[in-house]
Amino acid sequence: MIGIFDSGIGGLTVVKKIWKQISPDQQITYFGDVAHLPYGNKSPEIIEKYIKQGIEFLTNKGAKIIIIACHTASSVYYYNKNKISAPVPVIEMIEPTTQAILSSLEPRKARIGILGTRTTTKLKIYERTIKQKCSYCSVYAHPAPLLVPLIEEGWIKKVETKKIVRKYLKPLKKKNINVLVLACTHYPLLKEIIEPKLSKSVRIIDPSLEVVLYLQKFLKNHPEIKLKKGLSKFYFSDIPSHYPDLIYKFLGKKINFKKINLES
Repeated sequence: MIGIFDSGIGGLTVVKKIWKQISPDQQITYFGDVAHLPYGNKSPEIIEKYIKQGIEFLTNKGAKIIIIACHTASSVYYYNKNKISAPVPVIEMIEPTTQAILSSLEPRKARIGILGTRTTTKLKIYERTIKQKCSYCSVYAHPAPLLVPLIEEGWIKKVETKKIVRKYLKPLKKKNINVLVLACTHYPLLKEIIEPKLSKSVRIIDPSLEVVLYLQKFLKNHPEIKLKKGLSKFYFSDIPSHYPDLIYKFLGKKINFKKINLES
């Protein structure tokens, strides 16, 4: 079984792509820490605590491999691997996304824009990982803190959201980027709004897809990890009244889910 940990419901974009790319019957256990959302404005220390709780919960449920489907949590995990132990392999969003960015770029012409949460951009996670592998690449990160709340409120097609997206993209467009990374699992839901505001030459990277492609390769190279097909289970640390409708928008179908408290 694949375990997926996220700060909320953004990681459902990863679930949807697993069902599409691997199998519609792939068994998944999902935990969304909605009660502590958003992670983007919290300290790395408290996020590290939440990550440990999520990993423990998913491994206790029988996960054979875990995906941290939150860029903020992935950023913290990436630089704290030695402090965050896990009995099963853990895949974060940073490495798969970095590989995807660099796989089809000419380094000397690469101008990469990162749209993410405050914590992701503050930690400069992509600047560091990309520069380690591509000294000629130019990387520009810009925080977009209002996008997650807007998506969570179901304001995806509102005029106000379109104006805010335009404002967030403006400083990246001024840098003449030719790659844009949607560095939050919520942001792919805004792709239809973001894409028309960019030049057609700009390649948009969806890390939700890239992490699943990375997962497929990882599983191929580790045949000892035996996954099963079956009923997926979804757990959330809080379930606001509008979440059933929002979950449906993310997955395109209704699911059963349960509220739990990992700190009780």
